[in-house]
Amino acid sequence: MNTLLQVWPIPAFDDNYIWVIHDGESALVVDPGDADPVLDYLADSGLHLKGIVITHHHADHVGGILKLLDKLEGDIPVYGPRGDNIPGRTHLVKDGDVIEILAPRLTLKVLEVPGHTLSHIAYFANMQANVVEPMLFCGDTLFASGCGRLFEGTPTQMAQSLAKFKRLPKNTLVYCTHEYTLSNIRFALAVEPNNVNLISWSERAKELRDKGLPTLPTTIGQELQVNPFMRCDQVDVIESAKHQSKQSSLPNDAHVLAVVRAWKDQF
Repeated sequence: MNTLLQVWPIPAFDDNYIWVIHDGESALVVDPGDADPVLDYLADSGLHLKGIVITHHHADHVGGILKLLDKLEGDIPVYGPRGDNIPGRTHLVKDGDVIEILAPRLTLKVLEVPGHTLSHIAYFANMQANVVEPMLFCGDTLFASGCGRLFEGTPTQMAQSLAKFKRLPKNTLVYCTHEYTLSNIRFALAVEPNNVNLISWSERAKELRDKGLPTLPTTIGQELQVNPFMRCDQVDVIESAKHQSKQSSLPNDAHVLAVVRAWKDQF
């Protein structure tokens, strides 16, 4: 089909989104932590699952894979990172790999983005006839106004991973996998209380959630304006980090991120 691809969030658990990319007939699912809501959505929409892509090994991202494979017909490929036990994985992928999905028609470039976990990856789609704007499926590395906890990786790894995202086109749509936005904004305002873009975004995000709507997708351009973890090179974020850590100097972005991430963990 030559129709534009649709991307739809399936709510799961308390705050997860399982993203479905489809063309009206065939679907690709990102990080299905729970099979049941995916099965319901596919049935209600008349879609056929043609592939599963996984960003990292945490249970709320992989827990539904085997049930989906069991309940649905066909040879469904499962793409996932090296180095972790991903249930049902058929294709190991690494940084720079290009995945050609035939239905729905989509080309995904793999980015290795350690930090939240050591083998975390993201998938980037760009410059395709059926993709209006670039798309990034980033798992738990980047959130709207936040980033993932450092369960396995280091601040330096996370800073390097976010730097990869900074280089993407600013209109890239960012499909994170959790609705953490309001709590992330509260923290971001503690770091940058005078950020007018962040203040405006806070009001807009509250309006969306009050209506029961997702705050996602966000964009790379938006995150460069409001996300402290994407702004570790900005004077106001650096000064807040120095004040929080009681250090007179923070040599680079990774040092700033380390302070801000530790601050967020206790916020």
